Amino acid sequence: MPPIRDAIVPVAGLGTRLLPATRSAPKEMLPIVDKPVVQYVVEELSRAGIERVLMVTGRRKRAIEDHFDADPELTGSPPPAPGVQLFYTRQPTPAGLGDAVARGAGFADASSPGVVVALGDAILEPRSDAGPGIVARLIDAHAAHRADATIAVTEVAPAETGRYGIVIGSPLEPAAGTGVLAVTRIVEKPAPGTVDSTLAVAARYVLGPAVFAALHDQAPGTGGEIQLTDAIASVIEGGGRVLAVPLAGGERRHDIGTVEGYCRAFLAHALTHPQFGEALRAQASALLHDD
Repeated sequence: MPPIRDAIVPVAGLGTRLLPATRSAPKEMLPIVDKPVVQYVVEELSRAGIERVLMVTGRRKRAIEDHFDADPELTGSPPPAPGVQLFYTRQPTPAGLGDAVARGAGFADASSPGVVVALGDAILEPRSDAGPGIVARLIDAHAAHRADATIAVTEVAPAETGRYGIVIGSPLEPAAGTGVLAVTRIVEKPAPGTVDSTLAVAARYVLGPAVFAALHDQAPGTGGEIQLTDAIASVIEGGGRVLAVPLAGGERRHDIGTVEGYCRAFLAHALTHPQFGEALRAQASALLHDD
């Protein structure tokens, strides 16, 4: 069985919660210090051994393609995604994440056990112990246990469950202590207190053929859109194997879908930047203590 080397990056969202910043610029192209959001995502995938990336774009997203093109006028600038082949397809209308992911059906190697899906508006900080990142761990767990889907998850506050897909499960191998969970249920944006879990989907997946088959027949769900969560739930109901892998120490998801989320991501990266971080931390401290 060949290793997983392909990924789908949905970048077709309208970014309405970030207006007016996204009137002319895709939210995935907003800068986080010195790089746009989507470049962080592609670099993360490259570190995990991904070689081909399909971006699912939409209207007013041409800037993303332009960013990753070679530019002979910028001779001193390194290419944004060395070693990664980039492909593009379009989602004609904003019909939900599930619909966007379904546009990549057939992209991955047919003999591969799955394809990585990484949301283009979410940055995952690397783990603090320099071990393998979440995408590499998802790929390993997916292949080792012959899963139909493997999902990254992280704990959220109980009051925030209505913002995410929420996973319910139990340790797959309690004695081994791997942290991998067998998922028994997944619910899209449940109201706080309605599910016995605070494990939220963390914007990274490995999806096998069964999920794409479910997406093909999936009816609209929350918000009248095709939800990826609903397709995964139908795979579970049909007896499929779905796993969850928690983020490790230091790994943290930054959502760029809201103004507050964007500001948090920018601050986190600016204050820890290897070149500018020390000076910015000193300036921030002075501002916070300015009488």
